Amino acid sequence: MTDPAMLTEAEAANRLMRLAKEVAKHNRLYHDQDAPEISDADYDALIRENNALEAAFPHLIRADSPNAQVGAASTTALKKVPHAVRMMSLDNGFSDEDIADFLARIRRFLALPDDAPVALTAEPKIDGLSCSLRYEKGELVLAATRGDGTTGEDVTANVHTIADIPQRLTGEAIPDLFEIRGEVYMAKGDFVALNARLLAEAENAEKARQFANPRNAAAGSLRQKDATVTASRPLRFLAHGWGAHSALPADTQLGVMQAIAGWGLPVSDMLACVDSLDALIAHYRTIEAGRADLPFDIDGVVYKVDRLDWQQRLGFVAKAPRWAIAHKFPAERAQTTLEAIDIQVGRTGKLTPVGRLTPVTVGGVVVSNVTLHNADEIARLGVRPGDRIIVQRAGDVIPQVVDNLTRDEAREPFPFPTHCPVCGSEAVREEGEVDVRCTGGLICPAQRFERLRHFVSRAALDIEGLGEKTIQEFLDLGWIAEPADIFRLKKHRADLLGREGWKEKSVDNLLMAIEAKRQPDAARLLFGLGIRHVGAVTARDLLKRYVTLPTIRALAQDVMLLRDQEHETQAKMDKAIAEHIGVENVGAAVGHALADFFHEPHNVDAWDDLLSEVSPPPYVVETTASAVTGKTVVFTGKLETMSRDEAKAQAERLGAKAAGSVSAKTDLVVAGPGAGTKLKQATALGIEVITEQAWADIVKAAG
Repeated sequence: MTDPAMLTEAEAANRLMRLAKEVAKHNRLYHDQDAPEISDADYDALIRENNALEAAFPHLIRADSPNAQVGAASTTALKKVPHAVRMMSLDNGFSDEDIADFLARIRRFLALPDDAPVALTAEPKIDGLSCSLRYEKGELVLAATRGDGTTGEDVTANVHTIADIPQRLTGEAIPDLFEIRGEVYMAKGDFVALNARLLAEAENAEKARQFANPRNAAAGSLRQKDATVTASRPLRFLAHGWGAHSALPADTQLGVMQAIAGWGLPVSDMLACVDSLDALIAHYRTIEAGRADLPFDIDGVVYKVDRLDWQQRLGFVAKAPRWAIAHKFPAERAQTTLEAIDIQVGRTGKLTPVGRLTPVTVGGVVVSNVTLHNADEIARLGVRPGDRIIVQRAGDVIPQVVDNLTRDEAREPFPFPTHCPVCGSEAVREEGEVDVRCTGGLICPAQRFERLRHFVSRAALDIEGLGEKTIQEFLDLGWIAEPADIFRLKKHRADLLGREGWKEKSVDNLLMAIEAKRQPDAARLLFGLGIRHVGAVTARDLLKRYVTLPTIRALAQDVMLLRDQEHETQAKMDKAIAEHIGVENVGAAVGHALADFFHEPHNVDAWDDLLSEVSPPPYVVETTASAVTGKTVVFTGKLETMSRDEAKAQAERLGAKAAGSVSAKTDLVVAGPGAGTKLKQATALGIEVITEQAWADIVKAAG
């Protein structure tokens, strides 16, 4: 288990690479070979560690990230079959707060009031092998494993031997085509009996082929090339969803599941539908309390939005639906000693306290470090070196301190530094901030080195050959201090050739790699500058709207002007800034960060110096051709079927620019009830105005 607060950027990149490979390996062992080497809890820990690192270093997210993968591609001799509808994975929640956040995200996306009821189904998350059953005219014609989510294995012959799965659906309103999805599993009692039989049939105990757990037994039994072997194994099936279909028997998750049960497929008798967070958590507690007595293994509870029209609107992100989440059962806690508190200085100058622990095993992972977040968290916990503490690994891979057992012992509180431990500059806390930051900027060795390394990192400029050792060497020589200096390194070619470890080929390769970035991707360059709150995704989102870097600078100047104006409250100022930016998921914090960056003369000099060396082309985004491609669209009034963010996201996908105000450059205004000033401006300017329904028709026509 790795704590992001302890890692340099290079170490984080290396760890993410190793995690990607390790998770891919365990995916193959679990999904393809049915021979996992680690427990589900340990696998979840790897995923959570990867997620924590990606959150701390978003610019280092890899193309082969575990979050981009579903299952594993099959390498067995079974026939491969494509899924008509991709078999997705699920996001995980590990606390009641995670589920509350899940519900809040749904309400925000759907533009629902904070107290609006959202009905969800809840059912146990069974630990089996995912399988899709394709019925045509009621007849089972194909059964396939999940595989990598896009392509699975044909296990039709084997599924024919499972008594729980009917060869023909019975009942009413059976669609011409319907794929039923669920888990093939082995009951705990059947698993024990199978292992006992395998042991009895073996020539001796050492040669007995026994399974480690019921999930392995189910997977190994279903994926046999010889269906007679599968027939000899006590496999069962539980339906939890569906894939491709010609029609749906109901307009809710619960209704469709009840129809599936009516057609002869087993559905969990603990499936329930509730419309409040309290009821959802209560059902979770009920299932958790009875977990040990269930005939099969489960590792959590799955929640799904009940209304299917809402599911369709919510859609998917990466490998999982927005409308579903798995509420995993809690991890373990352990007691240990806090041996020391170290202060690390990050790329932005943030001082992060890291607790060094006497190593302890928590949930199967040895923990020796814990993040303490900030000075307020240290004060809240009252922790000091020498305290006995309780740590847990729940929602975060980074362990949390949940209790201080020796808080009342008479010792001085931990003195949080008032000066940077690296450069000695004053360390201050900005108004409204919890973090303490070094004010040294680029004079601080910790920040200068990290900022330059971030600038050339893979997700930023991605300059091959300019690694941390080389950056440190050039810093020590005084050849680089600002990003622009990198593009002037060619003047040091002769001096570099005379240094140890540098040959003509390596020098020229480095200089060519630098020259190749003279016209960098604008979003990568913006992200590479290390402006607070401007991560890789935010940089792309900003440039989707503003296209060029000069317009980003102009935006920052606009924000400066807005901040100089009188506002009744800070909240109203922030609202004005966010509306002026007009970019989905980009709020006032980003506007303030851009304004702060360009308010600092040193940063402006560094910006101008850099743009004298590089010429990033306008940022271009791939879009779907539509009737509004290339047009500027303004949404005004109350949107009744979608949130403003959802509408703007639709516009961007259709190649339109979603603006926050009406001007002569506006091409189209979508007006809902209550539209006021913007509608009047559009009418005065002769701009086309359409209804929300007309907008929906445009979106539908574009596919």
